[in-house]
Amino acid sequence: MSDDGPHLSVLVATGPGAGPGTRLAPDPAERELSALYTHPLPTAGRTWLRANMVTTIDGAAWGATGRSGSINNSADFRAFCAMRAMADVVMVGAGTVRTEGYTPVEVPPELAATRSAAGLAPGLTTAVVTRSGHLPDAFFTPEAASSCLVLTTAEGAQALEGRFPTERVVVAGIGDVDLRAGLAELARRSLPRVLCEGGPTLLGDLVAAGVVDELCVTTSPQVVGGPATRIVHSTSYLRPPAAARLGHLLVSDGVLLARWVVADEGPQ
Repeated sequence: MSDDGPHLSVLVATGPGAGPGTRLAPDPAERELSALYTHPLPTAGRTWLRANMVTTIDGAAWGATGRSGSINNSADFRAFCAMRAMADVVMVGAGTVRTEGYTPVEVPPELAATRSAAGLAPGLTTAVVTRSGHLPDAFFTPEAASSCLVLTTAEGAQALEGRFPTERVVVAGIGDVDLRAGLAELARRSLPRVLCEGGPTLLGDLVAAGVVDELCVTTSPQVVGGPATRIVHSTSYLRPPAAARLGHLLVSDGVLLARWVVADEGPQ
């Protein structure tokens, strides 16, 4: 992280770490910011799933390019890196992998010491969710395979046979990926702190399954119009809607960064 990035001001904070009124200056190691995004310790055998998304003030999940990168900003990037540093695994849908040009995720070197101090392993695992097993070529190198998992269906596993290490393929469901089963396997592999980076369809499925514990939303001060979906996309409404409480709210030059706790129980 650069020393000349944007400052973040804490407006609301209900958990440990910097309190309201604190101004978080850019810090290559992001110690204070990472503390605000420390995952609560999950109960044995389960994950704590945090989703991180960016939206415009008119509700678009991406801009005219079709990518979220067209609406994010340097303040969002600070939080984005801090959240990755505090996670065991980054979960992302295969469609987003293709659209956003994902490669296997790594922790920025300058955040390595902060990550270590939080008791996390040096490496960050990338978990790609795919029904079909179709992934970009970047995920089929030996180096990528060693740091990635694929959460897929029985059909997807067949498509990956001979191309991706069997022990790195999690078969969870037939036809559709059983997200609860996939998360249970992440917990079994000692990867309980899950950061989901979308896209909107995967997040919609996770919300419908009732497995999202936190939703971190960056609101970019832009109005873009267009046909972009919302950050949570599904074909039906939740009945009843999932309630949430505000964990913290940061601001930087009109950019709002909120952490919403969706879980019924657990520390903030």
